[in-house]
Amino acid sequence: MVAGLRRLTACEVVIGTGGIGSGVVFALDSEHAIRREESRAADLLDSRDYGKLHIVCHYLRTLLRPDLPVVPVGAVGADERGSALLAELRAVGLDATHVRIDASRPTLFAACFVYPSGEGGNLTARNSASASVGLADIRVVSPVFRRHRGKGVALALPEVPLPARSALLDLATEHGFFRVTSFVSGEAEEAEALLPRTDLLAVNIDEARALVRSRHPDPAAIVTAAVDRHPGLNMVITAGTSGSWAWDTERLTHSPAHPARVASTAGAGDAYLAGVLAALIQGRTLADAARYGAVVAMLKVTSPHTINPDITAETVTTALYRLRS
Repeated sequence: MVAGLRRLTACEVVIGTGGIGSGVVFALDSEHAIRREESRAADLLDSRDYGKLHIVCHYLRTLLRPDLPVVPVGAVGADERGSALLAELRAVGLDATHVRIDASRPTLFAACFVYPSGEGGNLTARNSASASVGLADIRVVSPVFRRHRGKGVALALPEVPLPARSALLDLATEHGFFRVTSFVSGEAEEAEALLPRTDLLAVNIDEARALVRSRHPDPAAIVTAAVDRHPGLNMVITAGTSGSWAWDTERLTHSPAHPARVASTAGAGDAYLAGVLAALIQGRTLADAARYGAVVAMLKVTSPHTINPDITAETVTTALYRLRS
């Protein structure tokens, strides 16, 4: 295992910033993409949608040992949605001390849409409490970084402003944390400035295309271009039914997407990332961690919710055993 990944086995805390919110999910009745100015009827599903930081932190909490603190840093509104999300964070054992209540903005909200294939997308509010997360929110968590110098993981995830993510990575760099970065396609050009302070980049294939400024249809070609652009950066890149790739700065490996009865793919990439990180913290190589993450993603897509409440370390181990037998 390369040196940058080896130090995860001493991890004492995970600290992350990103979106904390919820949303609704609509099911479309045809595969053709939504067009500009189109109005289309859809079914409102009984599905629960969550922000990226919430999803990743939830799975880390359920997959890792219970005495390892997972600390989300973010904001929710002073509304019913925010109160409910705080209660959910605490119920699963997350440390919500650094989730601020913003009385001036609503809790992050998204409207997701799912095609019959299970693929889909979303529209996420920009004027939410998560959008107000700034340098002050990050500075408040400095004592946690100091207490665990050299023995932590920092997550810089989308749905909060880039300056906040940059500040978290600065703290992580100063205190010797393992640094994980993700971004959405529309911010790839700006987010590339975060990569010199990143140990592991986690993106999907569309985000990788934005990173390398290419619309090449072949996922493998895009992965190769990403590796060529940042050869010294550990990466995991997901590509839906095409599987995922892991680059550990020395070797590129591919993990297939496991067949599953798909209820919704929304949140699968976040579940995959949490699985990868949990496996790295447990001492696996990046290639093995990517295979573990693929199983977590497989279990996630069987649920209509972006967080599958049935995923635990035990259910993932059982699924791994079944796949190998």
